[in-house]
Parts: sequence; C-alpha cells; structure tokens
Amino acid sequence: MSARKAANSKEKGSYSIHGVSNSQFSINTSGYGSSDFILTRKESVIDTAKKINPWFKQKLKKIFRKKTITKRLPILQWLPKYNSDDFIGDLIAGMTVGLTVIPQALAYAGIAGLPPQAGLYGSFVGCLLYIFIGSCRCVNIGPSSTSSFLTGQVAGGNWPRAIVCGVISGFIELLMGIFGLGFVIDFVSGPVLSGFSSAVAIMIFTGQIKSFLGIHAKGFTFIQVWKTILADIHNTRVGDTVMGVCCMTTLLLMRQLPNVKLGPKDDDHKKKWQKVVNKTLWIIGTARNFIVVVTATIVSYNLIESGEGHWLKTIGEVPPGIPEFKIPKFYSEDVVNATGFVVEKGETFWEMISYMNIGLLAVPLIALIETMSINKSAANGKSLDPTQELIAIGSGQLVNSLVGAYPGNASFSRGAINKASGARTPLGCLYSGVLVIIALLYMTPYFQYIPDAALAAVIMSSVIFMVEYAVVKPLWRSKRSDLVPGLTTFVCCLCFGIPVGTFIGIAVNILFVLYHAARPKIQVDKRVTSGLHTKFLFITPDRCLMFPSVEYVRNLINKEALRNATPVVIDCTHIYGADYTAAMAIQMLLNDFASRQQPIFFLNLKPSVAETFEEAELDFHLFYSYHLLEQAIDDSKVLEVSTKL
Repeated sequence: MSARKAANSKEKGSYSIHGVSNSQFSINTSGYGSSDFILTRKESVIDTAKKINPWFKQKLKKIFRKKTITKRLPILQWLPKYNSDDFIGDLIAGMTVGLTVIPQALAYAGIAGLPPQAGLYGSFVGCLLYIFIGSCRCVNIGPSSTSSFLTGQVAGGNWPRAIVCGVISGFIELLMGIFGLGFVIDFVSGPVLSGFSSAVAIMIFTGQIKSFLGIHAKGFTFIQVWKTILADIHNTRVGDTVMGVCCMTTLLLMRQLPNVKLGPKDDDHKKKWQKVVNKTLWIIGTARNFIVVVTATIVSYNLIESGEGHWLKTIGEVPPGIPEFKIPKFYSEDVVNATGFVVEKGETFWEMISYMNIGLLAVPLIALIETMSINKSAANGKSLDPTQELIAIGSGQLVNSLVGAYPGNASFSRGAINKASGARTPLGCLYSGVLVIIALLYMTPYFQYIPDAALAAVIMSSVIFMVEYAVVKPLWRSKRSDLVPGLTTFVCCLCFGIPVGTFIGIAVNILFVLYHAARPKIQVDKRVTSGLHTKFLFITPDRCLMFPSVEYVRNLINKEALRNATPVVIDCTHIYGADYTAAMAIQMLLNDFASRQQPIFFLNLKPSVAETFEEAELDFHLFYSYHLLEQAIDDSKVLEVSTKL
C-alpha cells in the first residue's frame, strides 16, 4: 500500500489525508478500529512474473507430501484403523444398498430413456473406485433419479450421447476439484434447490404414468408430457394398471415398517425377541423395492408361462455379463434396419455437444449438489471437503463411461440407507458393487420378466417424497422474498425443462444477491459532541462500497446532509472493500460537501480501503479515535462561527 494516515492528535494540527508516499512505515493509534496500518511497496509485473516458477515448484512439492497424498487418498486414513465392528457395519450397509441398487438401476435407466442394462453398468465401477478416493461413508456412486432424469432431458434418450455427456461431466467435475471450485454450490441457495428438486420429482412422477398405465407418452416439459398422456389415456391397459396400483400401495405400506417399534422406547429395556422383530421389520422395509420387484417378476413369469403374458408389459431382454471396458466413442454411427434403411442418423462429436448445449453444465452442477447434500447429512460436525468429492465423483463418471454408463452420482435414497444401516467407511461400496456384478453375471435372464409397471411404482413411490412443500410455510414466515427464486425455479423447470429452469432460478437468485449488494442498509443517527455539544449526523453503511452501490449511498448521504445541515460522520467500520468507481463517487461526495461548506469526516476506514482512496488522490478527514473526531467536529463549529463574525 502507499498512503499516509490521518493525524490523530491535536499537536499534529491536521486532519486531512492526501498525497502519495513511497516509503514503508507503520503508525500505531489508539481508539476505534485497527491500530496497525502497514504500507508496503507495490511490485512490478516483471517481479511478479519471476515468482511464478517458484510458485509452481512449491505446489509440485506439496502434491507429493504425505499430508497431501493421504488427503487425496482418504483410504489411507481409515484403512489402518479398520476393525471388525467396521467390517460388520459396512457389510450390512453394503448388502442392503446392493439389494436396493439393482431394481433402482433398472428403473432409473428407463427415466433416462436408455436400456435397463445402462443403469446396472453405472452401478459398480464408479462405486468401487469411490472406496479409494471418496471421503464420505454414506456415498454410493451410481444412477440417481435426478441424474437419470436430467440425462434423459439433456441427451434425449440417445445412449452414445449420454455416454459423451458423462465423459464431459466427469472432466468438468475433475477440473473443478483440481482448481478448488467447489464453492460454486454456494451460489445455489436453499429455495432454488427446493424448487429444483420439487420440479424434478413432479416431472419424474409424470413421466412414469405411461408405464404405470401401460400407455405411450413423451415430451420435454410438464405440459408436453401431460398432453401426450391425455391423448393416449383411452388405451390404458388393465393389467399394467392393476400391477402398478398393487406395487405402489405395497411400497407405501412397507415404507412405514422401519417406524414400527415393539417394546419400550429404550433399546436396553427391550427383550431379545422384540429387538429381532424390530430389526426384521427394518430390513423388510428398507429392502422393499427389491422384495416388490421380485414378487412382481414372479407373477409376470407365471403369466407368461401360462400364455397370459399379454396382460403385462415387461422391460425386455437384458444382455448378460459384465460390459467390455473400452474408451467410449465420441460419435454415433447410423442405425440401419435389416433392409439397410437408416432408422437413426449418426452424429459427430460437435453435433452431440450442440444438441446437449447448456445441459452439459447442469449435469455436473446437480451431481455436486446431491453429493454434498449427502455429505452434510453424514458429516456429524466434521468439516467437508468439496474439492475431494469433486475429484471422486468426477473420476467415477470417467471410469463409468468406460463400461458404457451414463452420468451418475450419489443418491439421497442410497445415502439414507447407508446411514441407517450403520455404514462405517466407504468400503460398503465394495459389497453393493459385488452384488451388481453378480446380478449382471447370473440374474439377467430373469430381468426380462420384470413388469414396467412395477419399476414405475418403485420410482413413483420414491419421488413423491422429494416434493419439498414443507419449506413454503417457514419461508413465508421468515423471509417471503426467498420464495421468488424458489418458485421461479419450480415453474421454469416445469415449463422450459430442468436444465434451463435450473439456470434461470440460479440467475434470479444471483440478481437478488446483486440487488442487496447495490442497495446497502444505511443507519443514520443524530448525535452531539461531549465538548461543545455540536450536533452532527453519524451515518453507518452496513457493507462494502463497490460500483453497484456507490451512487445509491452517495445520494442517501447527500439527502440526509441537506435535510439536517450539520457535520456528517461516515462510520466505515463495516466497509471492508472499495473499488476505483467508489473512490470517484467519494470524490464527488467530497465536492458536494465542499460546495455547501459542510464538514464531512470518515471514521475507522480499513487500511486497504484507505489505500484505494489514496491512489485516487482524495483529500479527506480520517480518524481512528472517536475522541479526536469529536474535537475536529467542535473545531469545525468554532471555525464556522469565526468565519461568520
């Protein structure tokens, strides 16, 4: 910095601050504000450039330090302390999650508009990698209802396009992690997130009605889907509808089983059989998706074997075996039928990018939000590391693409099951991943009998609880303006699609933030000095002075000053930053007061702000002692009286 501090004693005889000094010095003062004002010499661009190479060398050394390696490979932190209790907890959690993942993966692939095996392919490689680089015990990387629906909207149900979306999303998340950009989720407020998740839930629920009723429907927005549903509602199939209603009712009833508790509230006072029954009910309720899908599959199999298979639509054949590991193609080939006619034209990489557009940014953003939300719920007071989670989910996306999987991330339902099941470390992902591999190797011949209506019921019974209507009442009571970005996000997601609606909601929320930044609160107090009882205005802005707000602040100060015609004191305690535009506005304010011969003083100006004003060569009265400030105000009154005489 380069500036000179205001004199804070009568003996120095001056209250002004102006000019430029090239020396480095420090002045200690008493009274209000910071007493340290150390001014340093500015460096040239060449001097700064010379420091870049040592900076890179220092960063490179840090990468290979033990502390950095253990931070980026969290398995090195918990594995040496792993014990039998951790093993049991992770085994139970992993097996429970695995039983949930299999039916969910098959169902979520349908949400994305992809074949059912695409969901299974994304449910084992990424979660196995997470064991080594993940930091949260409750995260299980794989398809989620939100990521599946978002992928369906972004990629349009095209599998090669969805894989490319996963690769690009993975690279974006990985780069965000490397460059420490996890803070971007701070720009997504709670109301925006509630509006987004509620709109996604309604859109997913609406999209599954076609499978629930056995009809055809499609569309990108809420209105489009309902138009096609109503147009084909007369083709509702009785068998699919009955199956859907039965599965939905059973799932909602089984959802309540974990809440059933026999015996006293205190576990220590419960009998052994009561504990066994409670645990059994909890397991049944937690694994309800698996139980219902298996039961529905048995019913469907018997109908097909008895020649009554026309009653139900099934998901069809699922290719057996683990998919081949290969680098994904960044283009798609023409799809031709048996006669050589092109059914679907292929796309180049840039055509895919053009089609997915802004959705390529929405997918990694939502993945980060979901994953960090689960991290927060499982943190138990521990600090979170968004950088590590970005690296983990980004790497998971990339390895998933090697087996033809579409974008996935952590799931709220799997996270809740992990937490409730007593997961101790990320090693629980191993057991759920192994179950998925077993399903791909040995269970795929039976998947073809799974009814579409049963999977639709699994999805619909889950997403209805994602509608966050409960937040409306607290927001209305606390701060009604927060409802605007939330409702905007909700409506825009339904009307224009999830990617566009999400960014519109974030933009509206940022506009609210910018508005508050441009309109700081100004507190005005009328005071008198303790000496000559001189009246003056004490004005306190509540935030920094930047270009959006300076004219507003200047006009308010002038308005109050004209109304009272007394000396004015600007309390700068809360002004922690200022820019060149603010300095120019302060210069105009000083000119305004000088033209009226009205004194104006500044109190407790931060050194960094004072430097900005000094560089703009402003000449103003600055104090760090309230007592000396009052003396200056009294002196201005004496000077005014003597001038009149």
